[in-house]
Amino acid sequence: MESMILTPRLACIASLVPQGARLADIGTDHGKLPITLLMQNRVSGAIGSDLREGPLAHAERNAQEHHVTLPLRLAAGLDGISPEECDTVSIAGMGGQTIAEILENAPWTADGRHLLLLQPMTMVYELRQWLWANGYAIERETLCREDRRQYVILSVRGGAEKRQLVREECALSDALLAAPGAAAYIRYILEREQRALRGMERSDAAESDKLSRQRMLVQRLTTALEGLE
Repeated sequence: MESMILTPRLACIASLVPQGARLADIGTDHGKLPITLLMQNRVSGAIGSDLREGPLAHAERNAQEHHVTLPLRLAAGLDGISPEECDTVSIAGMGGQTIAEILENAPWTADGRHLLLLQPMTMVYELRQWLWANGYAIERETLCREDRRQYVILSVRGGAEKRQLVREECALSDALLAAPGAAAYIRYILEREQRALRGMERSDAAESDKLSRQRMLVQRLTTALEGLE
């Protein structure tokens, strides 16, 4: 029997699922997140969805072995989920662009009735930019560390005013600045952006506009970090 002990990243997402929620876990893979929540009686029901048959078969075995009911859907993103089936949606372990595409293809996620727990592996700035441009509010950002990487989980709800911001303005949010551990996380991304800036400054091929935007980004992060320390 496979252990349902969650990784730090999945445990952090699990902690954000409201008690008694009806969860739709997108890209469920082995199903550990919804199965653990069902075993703990933290959710009143859960659905797992994945693009691939292999992971769904794995999730089905895990659910049976741990004696929980987990309906599974073979579908892209939220295509196999109706809005009435859930009040909380988790989308984790994907790039920010993929998460944005999943939400774009499920317009009902923008109605404000569903809590969205989003954990992007890449393109975090671009995901914030898309969310704000499409009327989603970032209510909370939660930080966690797993091995050497730091992750951010966005607690999001639709129904907000649309805001058009350039990418560099989306490196930060009020929710991120208020998060425990924000200084360490901003220092982590600042070091990455400083390395990128140094590389651009050494390159003869760097476009002046991109170089200017990167300098602006580094300055924004530096100022934010100074305000937290």
